[in-house]
Amino acid sequence: MVTTVAASSASADRQVITLPVDRGLVCLRGLSPQRLRFELEYALERGSTANSFLFEAGADAAGIEQPAVLVHPPGMAYSNVFLPALLNVLPATDQPLLIVVGHVNPNRVALLQELARNYPGLELIASSPGAKLLEELWNQRKPSPPGVEEDQPPPLPDFPPLRVIRREETQALSHGRNLLLLPAPTPRWPGGLMAFEQRYGLLMSDKFFSAHLCTTAWAEANRSSTEEERRHFYDCLMAPMARKVDLLVERLEELSIRTIAPAHGPAIDASWRSLLNDYHRWGESHQQSSLNVVLLFASAYGNTSAIADALGRGVSRTDIRVTSLNCEFTPSEELVAAIQSADGILIGSPTLGGHAPTPVVSALGTLLAEGDRSKPVGVFGSFGWSGEAVDLLETKLRDGGFSFGFDPIRVKFSPDRAMVKELEETGTRFARKLLQAEKRAQRRNAGSMSESRSDPAVLALGRVVGSLCILTTRKGELSGAMVASWVSQASFTPPGLTVAVAKDRAVEALLHKGDRFALNVLAEGRESGPMKQFLQPFKPGADRFSGLELETSPNEQPLLPDALAWLEGRVSQRMECGDHWLIYAELDHGGVLDQEASTAVHHRRSGANY
Repeated sequence: MVTTVAASSASADRQVITLPVDRGLVCLRGLSPQRLRFELEYALERGSTANSFLFEAGADAAGIEQPAVLVHPPGMAYSNVFLPALLNVLPATDQPLLIVVGHVNPNRVALLQELARNYPGLELIASSPGAKLLEELWNQRKPSPPGVEEDQPPPLPDFPPLRVIRREETQALSHGRNLLLLPAPTPRWPGGLMAFEQRYGLLMSDKFFSAHLCTTAWAEANRSSTEEERRHFYDCLMAPMARKVDLLVERLEELSIRTIAPAHGPAIDASWRSLLNDYHRWGESHQQSSLNVVLLFASAYGNTSAIADALGRGVSRTDIRVTSLNCEFTPSEELVAAIQSADGILIGSPTLGGHAPTPVVSALGTLLAEGDRSKPVGVFGSFGWSGEAVDLLETKLRDGGFSFGFDPIRVKFSPDRAMVKELEETGTRFARKLLQAEKRAQRRNAGSMSESRSDPAVLALGRVVGSLCILTTRKGELSGAMVASWVSQASFTPPGLTVAVAKDRAVEALLHKGDRFALNVLAEGRESGPMKQFLQPFKPGADRFSGLELETSPNEQPLLPDALAWLEGRVSQRMECGDHWLIYAELDHGGVLDQEASTAVHHRRSGANY
């Protein structure tokens, strides 16, 4: 399919390449070797791509001339390289141009405004929620700081003609093609709109099936080559709305797909059915939980939704179900039903002009009227120059008799990398409290030891022993640690080991492929000090190494001087095993610090717990 890759323009760390896909169809791929922002979805730090698709103008199957169609243009971050690349393949700026807009945010609207200046015959195509967002954001400018006067900005172009897609519609294209437009609303992207080119079988899926990975190859080499990146994207952004995602995937299974081309990452052509099955499978664990956390939010510039993503990801780590609802696009009856069934509620809002947006205020009223005061809540929000919206949420809920699962969270503008990690840990801590309450209730109802704890096989499993270790890791300004006893040598050549890490451990986010860590093997009789340090409950974002004198491995991983021995490894593979990830690491360095001591061993009476 793809025979050549030609760089059309470049700027700093971004460039756009033109990938021929088929006759009259090219992919304009923006390349960004560096991750763009601090959101969780970029945490693997493997760069990203922004994929757009251009169908050339020409006669359709009936001989009628059709304009060029641009599907899913990128955001303003790519403007310096995307616009020259588009002008190179579409130089006739006086001709009509249809633009299919998927998810809508201020960054993408800013690029659409630039396109409107260059192509006066432009017409936008958007879903009904997307059209609403486009109209709201087109003439909106970010406010200046109080007391700061800025130069008069250039006038905005007039809002272009807009075609609204309320249900599936077909757009004729050149070369006898047809483009099926499928609204794909989700709480995170209410304006979602997919495009399916029927003759070639190309699904331009926008955010669905994406992977943040910078690559010039049109399609992935095989399913396993991008599995970690696609799973990470799902866990960060799709898991909190797994039910709605699952319904959309079921609709896609009815299409005659040959290739899926998402907004980010390489296309999937040989194994797209496997990926659809994975989306179903990944969502199953989130739907099976008996506990449900409802996440309510609205987001003007994407900052509040970034906070919501991190909190939702933290909750999802415990396999508690997350129901994510965008207040602006959620019907009142759905909102009431979600609040009434919730075991915990998180509600977030930006501050706009000193106030919370009307949809959030309305959702707050519903929560006050329908919410169960025995269920914990949490409030969060972003702000630029003030933070009145979070204050409003906190005051109303406290006065209404609700108990808080954590202190209100206020983030100025967008959360940075350290804050994202703290938010994720906050979500996990909130969820663990719900699980603990559920277990206490189950024990009270059962009135005796649970069946699993008395199961002979589970008791026998507890007799499998492991060495007591402290796993430590540092990645840039982030660090983490945990007590590890499920450790085993896994290979001779290369020397390697495996360690099991619970999914809800904060350190798990720092143990993806390519990440480094150290394993500090504890000495018998001297294990109590390190165990006390690392088994204590840490506040979200707390430094696990506070007060310790550390040494470092050759690759700057933290080492405990009192350990018996240490090993430094690089994560090579990850395997999902129930409620744990099994991490396989190839070892680069190591050393024995005490030749005389014996290894501390963890003896258990049951395999039902650590």
